[in-house]
Amino acid sequence: MTSTSAEPLQLDASFFADSHALYTVLRAQRPVLRVVTTTGLQVWLVTRYDDARAALNDPRLGKDGTRFAAMLGRQLADPSKRVHFADSIRAHMLNSDPPDHTRLRKLVNRAFTVRAIATLRPRITAIANELADQMAVRLRAGEPSVDLLDEFAFPLPMTVITEILGVANQDRDSVRTWSNTMTLNVAPAEQRRAAALAMGQYLTTLVENKRAQPGEDMLSAIVAATEDADQLSEREAVSMAFLLLVAGYETTVNLIGNGMLALLRNPHRMTELRANPELTPSAVEEFLRFDGPLNVATFRHSIEPLTIGGVHIPAGVVVLVSLASANRDPDHYQRPDELDLRRDPGQHLAFGYGIHHCLGAPLARLEGEIAFRTLLDRFPHLTLAAEPSELTWRSSMLIHGLNRLPVRLAGE
Repeated sequence: MTSTSAEPLQLDASFFADSHALYTVLRAQRPVLRVVTTTGLQVWLVTRYDDARAALNDPRLGKDGTRFAAMLGRQLADPSKRVHFADSIRAHMLNSDPPDHTRLRKLVNRAFTVRAIATLRPRITAIANELADQMAVRLRAGEPSVDLLDEFAFPLPMTVITEILGVANQDRDSVRTWSNTMTLNVAPAEQRRAAALAMGQYLTTLVENKRAQPGEDMLSAIVAATEDADQLSEREAVSMAFLLLVAGYETTVNLIGNGMLALLRNPHRMTELRANPELTPSAVEEFLRFDGPLNVATFRHSIEPLTIGGVHIPAGVVVLVSLASANRDPDHYQRPDELDLRRDPGQHLAFGYGIHHCLGAPLARLEGEIAFRTLLDRFPHLTLAAEPSELTWRSSMLIHGLNRLPVRLAGE
């Protein structure tokens, strides 16, 4: 990564390998600066907690997808690097500003209340136990090591969200593949476009089927949802299905994976949590703060000129707010690089802040709590089956998660 005071910082593969190392430097020296992503997009990056929280709640930073797409078209002169996501999956809450955002969120809000999500605890617990049973069978068959992402962290939230939305079991791997391809910065633009198109086509058919033959699932209810005589259009329903499906598992996969890695690298904390399971809800909050599932918040663009952290940002530019960096800001947290399961993380920003705060946060928290309780209870000798230096992170500006997490289920 190279930069001078007059030019933007060029991000490269080392950023994905250890973003926290760069954030430590930027918070101290250049907390708001221009960077160039690995796809060639020039953006403004915000890294301190106070600046990040204010930016996430600033109406001058818009989310309108149409305006954002036009801005990207102007900035990415190289056509080979442009990714035009299928129009059918772009009209969702994270790509809209009020009043559209207010209307869209209102139509799905009551399905994700804390009370509504709490009713899912027995089913999520059953799924977690089923996955742990399958890993125990492999252990008894002489396979002490597994990839925890493939065997537990991915299938748990994917099974939950697909059951909630009424998605067929056989389609889960395809959804995962499309989602991973779309979020990888190193994937060729043509592959990301193809993945977005395939996802859009799949969800369009799914929504059409839910309209024709509604079931007892949440997607059927959302397709039929009305509020003050309002209803989702076909395009909005498909886009909402896309958002709920992808966001419904991506966050939790990486909450479980990153949190378990933190425990495996801090075995005294794992011992502490196993001995005090009542700490699990607060531990989940610390995992979210310490190494959350998102690197940056979803893209924003400046509607008008504004100042962040004393730095002037012109109108018509992309602004990225680093949630990962804000959550380790030493001006907001004592010993921010230390995992402390008894810490009160206060209002960490892992789920964002303001009107775009993650709708599925209660579900992710519940799944995380059940996942950690289950793993620590069922596998008392869980250890890392690789050197930490051998682990690799996904090459994504948005997603902060491992490619694999090999673990030993029992001591040798």
